[in-house]
Amino acid sequence: MKITILYDNDVFLLHKNLVSDWGFSCLIEKDEKRLLFDTGAKPEILLGNMKILHVDPNSIDTIVISHEHWDHNGGMDVFENAINDIVVYRPHQNVINPAKHVAVTSSILTITKDIYSTGLLKNRIDEQSLILKGKKGWYVLAGCAHPGVDTIVTTSKQVGNVVGIIGGLHGFKDFSILEDIDFVCPCHCTKYKQKLKKLFPTKYVKGGVGKVIEL
Repeated sequence: MKITILYDNDVFLLHKNLVSDWGFSCLIEKDEKRLLFDTGAKPEILLGNMKILHVDPNSIDTIVISHEHWDHNGGMDVFENAINDIVVYRPHQNVINPAKHVAVTSSILTITKDIYSTGLLKNRIDEQSLILKGKKGWYVLAGCAHPGVDTIVTTSKQVGNVVGIIGGLHGFKDFSILEDIDFVCPCHCTKYKQKLKKLFPTKYVKGGVGKVIEL
């Protein structure tokens, strides 16, 4: 399974003319499946980064929106012409393309082989994360982690042993939760990236647009 970060607050490949912006999106490739997790904030930035990274928008067959904030669903217009061919998993029902729209419930949901949604986790901001199977175990992929990293990891453990976490960790500072996790790639809205790097130098992985992660 391969993850490519397409939209983030930072750029990983500085020599590629990729653009950073407040928001998050990444491509997940598994066998023949091409799944987009979140769409960033601005369609033109998402599309520009996709072109530089040789990601064809028409190749996307599934989109998962973690939560309905502008910096995670703002790039949906990129797929306006192909939306009838894409299955979209969103926290709430959407009248657009109802035939291929899945409103996520509170239970764990199978997206495809080795890819699950945590289901909609309730908090001040409702959000779903993804649970991905890698060679060494299961990885959590979060948009902003508004329901809490502890809640997301605990829920994900219903599928299997969690060995890694990737994505936005908004306001997260209960660092002890990560002591038993081997891989930490904080992105987007994570406030304490440098603290995480200092505390976990052997498990910290730098993110940013253009970063490719093989699970």
